[in-house]
Amino acid sequence: MTDRIALYLGLALVGLIVLDLAVTGGDEILFVLRKIFVFIEFLAFWR
Repeated sequence: MTDRIALYLGLALVGLIVLDLAVTGGDEILFVLRKIFVFIEFLAFWR
């Protein structure tokens, strides 16, 4: 991955987080982070 692609992906991610905070007050990003945490715990169980 080049630096330019990483920069664009990072900016897109930050933009989506800011958009989520502006529209829903951060509810959606909190939901996704909780699901990721549960998934990581599930993977750790099977390790």
